[in-house]
Amino acid sequence: MDELHADLLVIGFGKGGKTLAAAMGRLGRRVVMVEQSALMYGGTCINIGCVPTKALIHRASARPEDADPQAWYSASVASTATLTSAMRDKNFRMLDSLDSVTVVTGTAAFLDDKRVEVVAGDDRLEITADTIVVNTGAESVVPDIPGLRGSAHLVTGTDLIGSPDLPRRLAVIGGGYQGLEFAAMVRRYGSEVTVLEVADRILPREDEDVAQAAEEILREEGITFVTGARVSQVADTADAAIVHYEANGAAGTVEAEAVLAAAGRAPRTAELRLEAAGVRTTANGAIEVDEYLRTSRPHIFAMGDVNGGPQFTYISLDDYRIVADQLSGEGKRSTTDRLAVPYTLFMTPPLARVGLTENEARAAGRSVRVASKAVADLAAMPRASIVGEVRGVMKFVVDAETDEILGAALLSVDAQELVNTVALAMRSGVTASGLRDAIWTHPSSTEAFNEVLATVVR
Repeated sequence: MDELHADLLVIGFGKGGKTLAAAMGRLGRRVVMVEQSALMYGGTCINIGCVPTKALIHRASARPEDADPQAWYSASVASTATLTSAMRDKNFRMLDSLDSVTVVTGTAAFLDDKRVEVVAGDDRLEITADTIVVNTGAESVVPDIPGLRGSAHLVTGTDLIGSPDLPRRLAVIGGGYQGLEFAAMVRRYGSEVTVLEVADRILPREDEDVAQAAEEILREEGITFVTGARVSQVADTADAAIVHYEANGAAGTVEAEAVLAAAGRAPRTAELRLEAAGVRTTANGAIEVDEYLRTSRPHIFAMGDVNGGPQFTYISLDDYRIVADQLSGEGKRSTTDRLAVPYTLFMTPPLARVGLTENEARAAGRSVRVASKAVADLAAMPRASIVGEVRGVMKFVVDAETDEILGAALLSVDAQELVNTVALAMRSGVTASGLRDAIWTHPSSTEAFNEVLATVVR
């Protein structure tokens, strides 16, 4: 078995890991980056996550009415594959061009808390390192439903974006963020889409009025929803799958060429042999970390989705900042510094949110005022009419006593950008009145804040 020593070993080529490897390499540290597959250089986001899904969503919105759905979808998948391949190559070269960084492709597993074995076919490599960072991300969860895991028609999000074949009918098990994003995308390409959600409504973590507005838009797009649906079985036929469910006391079925399991993603730790290193995990399988992302072994860190935090690539990037501060800075930065972290569901128009929902704020005992207005009723947002997208709603939750912005839900054109302005305002202590009275460019989506925040009521 070959042996290699490193100052820093990073397992997983995700956003936080690759950024840390490059930064430490430029400082002259001896760094080894291990990635299980050459098709995952750069991590989940650019290969099977954010970039390909958003590229396909964009292409779906650009489909001409007279374009053949299957042909347009196949071309879109091919175009997206070209994009991700170029980005993957760029990410590899970013590390491979550094003399102090070595990229190793293979499956890593701990031998003890300082030694890791990497296997690639018959090849074995033992790496010892003073500091080890686990950045292996997460993987799709397939619910334990009879017949589902063995179905020839089961797909994950990764499968869906990688196949050039557009399913004529798609059944989505799960009406959360992942399920709805894929449902909206595939529907725009021309598929018949049915979403089965076990809760009594979609997006159960959002306020009911916001979730209802999103559902109305998606129904308008042609998506069918069955809420309160408990899937009991998936049975394959010759060329499709029959999804059996019960909802509101009645049995029902959905027939589809593809069944998307959209039950979330779980930390990827099974192959790491963490017990050999004495690294503890939480009840849901995530690596247990403190606010500095140190595991139960202080020289081993966990970054990104694998540590159980919010599953966003920008959180992984912030994880890098925390670990880098531990390795070469003052050691002060921590997860407790994070305030007002936004997120976006890329339906059309997108739904972006930051901070507390109205329900969460009231449950926390806050005295709340709400500002809310339908985009179609906003005179101060002509951009919505200019681009032909006037659907949606903007909602702010404001502390009635301090005028502090507690949260916002923005279902509108440009929401993925607007929410960053709101988040920055929240972190900087800008009040609702301050955001309301700010000067914005025209015609822009941001100027809607002037009008929406003028409607604050108890």
